[in-house]
Amino acid sequence: MMQRPVRLHVNVDHVATLRQVRGTPYPDPVEAALACEAAGAHGITVHLREDRRHIQPEDVERLRQRVRTLLNLEMAPTEAMTEFALRVRPNIVTFVPERREERTTEGGLDADGLFDMLKPLIQRLKEGGIEVSLFIEAEPKQIDAALRLGVSRIEFHTGHYANAKGEEAEKALHTLHQAAEYNAKLKQPLHLAAGHGLTVANVPPLLRAVPSIRELNIGHAIVSDALFWGIAYAVRRFLRAMEAL
Repeated sequence: MMQRPVRLHVNVDHVATLRQVRGTPYPDPVEAALACEAAGAHGITVHLREDRRHIQPEDVERLRQRVRTLLNLEMAPTEAMTEFALRVRPNIVTFVPERREERTTEGGLDADGLFDMLKPLIQRLKEGGIEVSLFIEAEPKQIDAALRLGVSRIEFHTGHYANAKGEEAEKALHTLHQAAEYNAKLKQPLHLAAGHGLTVANVPPLLRAVPSIRELNIGHAIVSDALFWGIAYAVRRFLRAMEAL
């Protein structure tokens, strides 16, 4: 069993993806979020993309009204999205990179290179009482930038690990471990989350290799499992995997 708490935040984007394919009012990502909470999820994550391919603004507004755990809004670092977040007031805003041509988020945000653009947006959100996280690659340079930007949280992009096999997966785990150790040695370590491509099979090795992770953001795999076993079972299955250390 784990010796430290790791929270599971479920991303319900792909419930909305299925809805948008047919333009129907169902399946409702809000109802999915409530089912995830009832099954033991510690928080709900959604990504409001600028092209609105799945989650819609009204979904976020309804989630804010009904989620009882924690609402994490992933979004591009733009003025328009910052204005939206300040109006809806999620618990956490996670800035992520975004390109219209990508199928899903394909890498971490360059917090170092985008420092001057990110700084005022982060400041506005913090002044509005919203905690800010950055979805970044597991690199000391990006951690340093996050620290200088004044955020309290970071989320490591785990796609490289999730997509690798054998020695390459071990190398990716080592990179994640080293970056987490770098963060842990800071005078004020940042709250560490991880996400992208995580499954019940690759979560236990990740948590063993990176014991300072405090939160996982998982969506596609849980929604996929829900097709076969239902969303409550899928959530509980991941919670068990997080304990299988």
